[in-house]
Order: sequence, then structure tokens, then C-alpha cells
Amino acid sequence: MLNATLLSDDRITTSHLAKLAFVYIRQSSPGQVRHHQESTELQYRLVERATAFGWPRERVHVIDDDLGRSAKADSARQGFQTLIAEVGLGKAGLVMSLDASRLARNNRDWHQLLELCSLFAVLIADTERLYDPRDYHDRLLLGLSGIMSEAELHQIKIRLHQGELQKAQRGELRMPLPAGLIHNRDGSVTFNPDEEVQERLRLVFTKFQELKTCKAVTRYFRRSNLLVPVRPLHGPAPHDIIWRAPTSSRVVQILKNPTYAGAYVYGRRRADPLRRQPGGRVGTVAVAPEDWPVCLKDAHPAYVDWDEFMANRRQLLNNVAYYDAHHTGAPRKGSALLQGIVSCGRCARRMTLRYSGPSGDYPVYTCVADKQLNGHPNCQEVRALAVDAEVERLILQALSPDRIPIAVAALGEIEKAAGTMERQWSLKRERVRYDAERARRQYDAVEPENRLVARSLERVWEERLRRAEQVEQEYAAWRREQTAMITDDDRQEILALGEDLLRLWNAGTTMSVDRKQIVRLVIKDVILDQKRRPGYVWVRVVWQTGSTSEHWFQRSVNAYGQHADHDRLRQRVVELSSQQKMDGEIAATLNKEQFRTAHGPPFSGKMVHLLRKRWEIPTVKINGSESNPPRWPDGSYSVQGAAELLGITPQTIFDWLGKGWIAGRQLAKGMPWQIDLSPEQAKTLRARVRRTTRFAGGAS
Repeated sequence: MLNATLLSDDRITTSHLAKLAFVYIRQSSPGQVRHHQESTELQYRLVERATAFGWPRERVHVIDDDLGRSAKADSARQGFQTLIAEVGLGKAGLVMSLDASRLARNNRDWHQLLELCSLFAVLIADTERLYDPRDYHDRLLLGLSGIMSEAELHQIKIRLHQGELQKAQRGELRMPLPAGLIHNRDGSVTFNPDEEVQERLRLVFTKFQELKTCKAVTRYFRRSNLLVPVRPLHGPAPHDIIWRAPTSSRVVQILKNPTYAGAYVYGRRRADPLRRQPGGRVGTVAVAPEDWPVCLKDAHPAYVDWDEFMANRRQLLNNVAYYDAHHTGAPRKGSALLQGIVSCGRCARRMTLRYSGPSGDYPVYTCVADKQLNGHPNCQEVRALAVDAEVERLILQALSPDRIPIAVAALGEIEKAAGTMERQWSLKRERVRYDAERARRQYDAVEPENRLVARSLERVWEERLRRAEQVEQEYAAWRREQTAMITDDDRQEILALGEDLLRLWNAGTTMSVDRKQIVRLVIKDVILDQKRRPGYVWVRVVWQTGSTSEHWFQRSVNAYGQHADHDRLRQRVVELSSQQKMDGEIAATLNKEQFRTAHGPPFSGKMVHLLRKRWEIPTVKINGSESNPPRWPDGSYSVQGAAELLGITPQTIFDWLGKGWIAGRQLAKGMPWQIDLSPEQAKTLRARVRRTTRFAGGAS
């Protein structure tokens, strides 16, 4: 048989027969493997063709690892990688396949195989003929076969996609449904008949409308010990509903699914080769709703209307703190009240937020657009505490007329939330009781003698009973909390808090996130500019009603040269000094007239003294503008008088005042000293001066 084979095709040499023959078998999908078994058998018969070429049966290896795998890429085909490795190691003399499309559907993989087979002198065979990749004409035919295979795949994909698209445009293409919807026997879509599934999904949409973020919804569900329904789309249909712990990603999937809005949508995601995933799968990227190829609204019953669905998508997008796109971001824990909704009054860009100070608890609104884009200094920085205080005042003033309706509405929301949770607990208890009863019926239906089955069913029944008991205990604990939470006294307290919004705003239970959420319900945007007028901040508030209001308020500055009332403040200090007022009296008058210091705290006598020194305003003297006399009218001495009495210099008098050797007083800092000296004390000090002088003269 070997001689006959060699005579029939002289390209098969002894060196080829000394190596192995590989038969590569592949089908594109598990469905083809399951339903097109004739093709599989035809490929396995290639082993007989290999033996007819002269290879012994034991030296013919079959590679069928890629049954049920697509040939669009080689990364997901372990069998093809094995074939490439065997050829590269020089172990192959022949590679057989049904046709070129079985080996590869793209020219990159196909020509890689041809190049290796040409390099290592490996023959390629199909059902029609034998090819030598080293021969020019055979290489040309093999190249054309690869091109035709890739073109065929392209044409198949186009025809399939066009047919699928046309069917989808009529709404007849059967699409997988989420947990809240099912297909009827006639193909129509309706609500899942499970009431717990319906109520749980409606609760997700309701809580998102209230809490505005997926993480907040997830935290609420976890605190309430509630699961969410999921339909895993793996394996053959029908897919059963399973209950899973809530996560942010699962909540996002529910909110972003247009099927819950009653829409039939085709093309929500498209393939993106740049997002290739491990295993060779091509990743996908989401398509914007306005670019969906097919979107048929009101195609079936909905959990939410289309407007609410689009509003939820916008809210999810806005929760991403991307300030360059004017997103506000979700409210966070920081103390800055206007986080995410404050804009720069100079360049109209969204301002970022940073925290300064030793402990990082002083928020600052910063416009960094010029620095990021052009490398220039920051456009402006506005300290947040004063701005937030002004905005708080405006909000409380705006809400004051409606404080009683707000309190009544809050009480109604609390009672409504309690009713909603009561309904959720009722459905949950009903489900676990049904599961326990169903397990009991299954146990009763088995023959008592069949202990192999009875023991398993008994364990299942016991687990369901324990689960039902656990749910009842959790429900009882929740009921106790509800009874203790909402009492008549609590209702009266809620109404009282509604009438006193300031106390409610500053209550310890009111978190920063709650305050920010209240602000966003009332205010749409706040625009700041502190460079329009020295020492002041210009605030423009854009309310949710569409109206606007502008406000000015004085800000803290680093130096009095930037003070908003610098000239008026200096003139007032000069006037009060000319009226013979001392520093303490001047400070009290300035505070009474609502002058502000540079940093904000009230004026003090020491501050006035420093200001007079900076502005060179003379100190008020006891005797007006005349020189200090030796003695004051009350009998005390001036510095000059005491120095003359004791026979020393005035500087020595200042030194003794500092050491406490003599007693003196000033009516205010910078005023003349009034020194009390009795005759006996003066005599003692003069004697000390004489001794000190005599000792100093003897030493010299």
C-alpha cells in the first residue's frame, strides 16, 4: 500500500511518513455538534484517508479539542494551538482537515499555519487533494482557499445580521428577558406572576427615586435583609429565577434595563475588539439609547414609564463626579455643603473641592481649570465655611413658609415606608412557608421504605423549616423596632421638628449627606466669584424653580490691605481716637457698628493697638497732646518724674517695671505709665542706686 501511495502522489516522501499525521476536527458551536452529527462523522473519516496516504493508523492523531468553538480567532482554540505547536516542533508530516474553513476563518491564522508548514515541509490535505505549501501553485491555491473562507464568513455574518435585524424591527426576535418579565406561550411578554418578584423590583425603582444612588439603594436592601431576583442567562432555556444578595452592579442592571420600561430594544451593546477578554471572547461596549438600532416603546407591560427610565439613566450618569462634563456627582460625607453644584463665576467651569487645615477639616472650593489646561495659577479659591453658612440661611429662609407641610409629608413618608416594608415581609414569609410546605408534601409522597430518598427529602424539609423559623424571628424583631420607632410621641416630635427647621438642620442625627441632598432638592447651581469686589464674595443662586438670586457677603482676608472696608475702618479709628477714646472703647464701638476684622473674630483692644501702630495713629494721652508731667493729678509719677526722683534714666525705670521692683499701671496699651512710689520706697531705691554706683566705680 505504501508503494501504491507513493506512485499515486510522489510528493509524499519517506521523511513525511516518518512523522505523524494530524487530523484536525472542528465545528463552530455546541448546537452544530449536537444537531449536525453527520458533519462530525465525515471529519472523523479523514483518518481513513490519512491511512490511504500511507500513514499507519497508530501514527494518525486526531485533534478534536475545538468541537463547538468558532474559528474567528485562534486564542480560544486549544486544539489549533496544539496543532501549531506540533508543526513547529517538526513532529508533523501531514495536516488534514475537511476544508480550509475548519482550520481558520481569518487570514492571519491561516497564513501562520501555511508559513510553518512550508518551513518544516509539512503537507496539507483536504477531501479533494494533497497540497505542498512549498510549491508555488499549491501555495497560491491554499491562499485563495483562506481568502474565500474569510469572505464566506463575512457573507454569512452579514446575512444572519440582516435577517436578525429585520426580525427585530418587527419585534419578533425573541430576546432574553430579565427576572421581572416572562414570555407567554403565544410569545407575548408579561409580568412575572410571582408577586414577590414584582414588589421587590418596584421597591428598587422607588428607592432609587428617593435615595438617588445605587450604593444607597444597596445599603437599604442589606439593612432590611432583602434579596433581589436574578435570572442567570447561562445554559439552555428556560432559566429559573434565583435570589441573590443586592450589589451595586445588580441594581445598575435593573435600572438600566429598558425592558422594565416596556421597550423592546435590539442592539444595546456592540462588539469592541479593543476589549478582548481572556479566552478569545470579543468584549462589548454599551450603546447610547439614541443609537440603539431598534427601540420599540410600549411593546409590553412596564414597571416604570419611559420618562422615569431616562431620568434614572441621567441620574446614574450624573452620579459620576466628572466635573468637566458638568456632572454634580453623588453627595458624599464631607462637610462642604455645595459639593458638586458650585461653579466659577469667572470662567463658568465646575469648581472642585479640597480640604485644608491641620486636620483637613476646612473645605475650599477651587477652580483648577486654568491650571490643568494651561498651567496657569488657579482661577480662584473660595473658603467654603462662610459660603455654606450663607446658603444655609437662604435655604432655611426659603423653606420656612412650608415647614408644617414638610413635617406632615415627612411623617407620611415614614408611615408609607413602614407599609412598604410590611408588604415585603409578608411576601417573604409567604414564600418560605410555601417552600416548607412543598418540601413536606414531597416527603409525604415518598414511600417510607425508600430510605435512600426519604432521608434526603427529610433533610430538605428540615432546612426549609429552619429557614421559615429564621424569617419569622427576623420579622418579629423588625416589628418590635417599628413599634418602638413610630409612636404618638414620635409623631409629635416630628411635627415639632418640622416647625423648627433650624434645630432639625443642626440635629446630631442629620448627616452631611442628608443636608446636601436637601440643598440639591432646592438649589440647582451656585456660582461664586470673590474677585469682583475686594473683601467680598458674590453669590448667584439658581433655584430648582428656575429663578435666581444674587447676594454679597464679606469674607475673611489675610491682611487688612484686602479688607472690604479698609478705608472706612481706618477713618473710623482715627475719628474715635480724636474723641479721646482708648483702645478698648474703640474696639467695643467697632463691634457695635458691625465692623469685621480681617479673619472674622470681634475686635479687641490689642487688635486696635496693632492697627494704630500699622496706620501710625498716635496714642491718646491722659493730658491730651502735652508732654508728660513729673506727677499726675492722682499723685502717681510718670516715667520721667520717677527717673528724676530716683536719679536714674527712664530706661532703668522701664527695666524695673518689667522686673516688678516698682509698681505701675497703664489705662490701655500704649498709654503713659502711672507709677506709685511712697517716700519710704523712694528712699530705699535711692540707697540701692548709690550702692550700685559705688560698687561699679570701685570695680572700674
